[in-house]
Amino acid sequence: DRDVTGVQTCALPISAEVLSRDALNRALLDRQLLLRRAPLPEGEARAGRVIETVEHLAGLQAQAPFPPYYGLWSRLDGFRPEDLAGLLLDRRVVRIALMRGTIHLVSARDCLLLRPLVQPVLDRAVTVYGKQLEGIDPEALADTARDLLEQRPLTFSELGAQLTQRWPGYPVNALAQTVRSALPLVQVPPRAVWGRAGQAAHTTAESWLGRPLDTGATLDQLVTRYLAGFGPATVRDIQAWSGLTRLGEVVNRLRPGLRTFRDEQGAELFDLPDAPRPAPDTPAPVRLVAEFDNLILSHADRTRVISEPNRKRLYTKNGIFPGTVFVDGFAAGIWQLDRSRTEAVLTIELFGALARRDRDAVAGEGERLLGFAAPDVPGHDIRFA
Repeated sequence: DRDVTGVQTCALPISAEVLSRDALNRALLDRQLLLRRAPLPEGEARAGRVIETVEHLAGLQAQAPFPPYYGLWSRLDGFRPEDLAGLLLDRRVVRIALMRGTIHLVSARDCLLLRPLVQPVLDRAVTVYGKQLEGIDPEALADTARDLLEQRPLTFSELGAQLTQRWPGYPVNALAQTVRSALPLVQVPPRAVWGRAGQAAHTTAESWLGRPLDTGATLDQLVTRYLAGFGPATVRDIQAWSGLTRLGEVVNRLRPGLRTFRDEQGAELFDLPDAPRPAPDTPAPVRLVAEFDNLILSHADRTRVISEPNRKRLYTKNGIFPGTVFVDGFAAGIWQLDRSRTEAVLTIELFGALARRDRDAVAGEGERLLGFAAPDVPGHDIRFA
C-alpha cells in the first residue's frame, strides 16, 4: 500500500526507534554546522572549503543578495565576506532559481547538477502565465531569449522589452518569467558581491560556466543530498524543501540503503546510515541565523527548530523572512541589522524572556556579527526590543 506521497506504508516492517524533537533538532544543527563552527583554513585550501560547505548545505537560499554571507559566517570559523565574493567573481559559485523555485547560491557544479532535477518546480511556477501567452511557441520563445541573454546579461525588464519586439502586445513580465522557467538563468555579478550593488541581470548557466547541464543527474542524488544536510526527514519534508512531488517513489527505491525511524507523532523518518545523530542533550550554542536560511524553510514539520506560534511571527507583510536568534537549539527571536556611515545597529526582538546567561550569550554573538558585517563603522550598538 502507498500513501498520497507514494511511500510504501505496510509492505515493509515499521521502524520501532523513535527520535524525539530534541534528537531531531541536534541532528539537524550538527549537519547544518551550527553546533560548532567548522574550521576554515588559510591559503589555497580556503576557497575549496567554502565551496565544500556550500555543497554540503545543498546551497543557501538567496532571495536577497547578502544572506548567504551571514549563513556562512554562522557556520564557518573565521569566514570573511571576500571568501564568498571572490568565488562569485570567479564563477565558482552562482545564484540561480532552484529548490521551491527560489534563488539559491550554489557551487558551479551543483548548478549544473541540480537545475535539471527541479525543472518541474519551475514549470509549475509559470502556469499562471499560460493564457497570457497563447499563440506563442514555447520553443521559439526560449530559443530567442537564449540568443539575447548569451549576447549580454539582461534584467528581466530588458529581456521582456526585447521579446515584445518579436511578440508585440504580450505582457513583458509574463514573457520574462516564462523564460526564467524554460532556461537555467544565473544572476551575474556585481549582483550579490559584498560591498557592491547591481541589478539582477541574467545569462544562461551554460554560457556563464562554459559547460552543459548535467542531464545524467538523478532524483536519488537529490534525496540523499537532502538527507545529508537536513535529515532525518519524512518524505513530506523532502518535498517541502525541493518543491517536487511524489518523491516517496524515490525514497522507496532507496529504502534498502537507508535507516528508518519514527518521530513522536509516528511519522516515518528516513536517514543515511552513517549520518550524525548526536544525543538530544548535546549543548547547542547561541547562533544568529541568516535571513531566508534553509534551516527554517526546509521541512514540512518545522517544530524541530521553531514552535508553530513563533513560526507565524517570522512572516512579514512585505515578504522579508528575518534573521533568527537560536538559543539552546531553537528559534528564540529575530534580528535586524541597520547601518549608516557612522553607526551599525543590531536590533534583537526576543519571543520571550531569557535567562541572563542566555541573553548575555546572544549579545556576545551580536557583537561578533557586528564585527563581521560592519568592521569599518565606528559605532556599534545592540538593542533588545
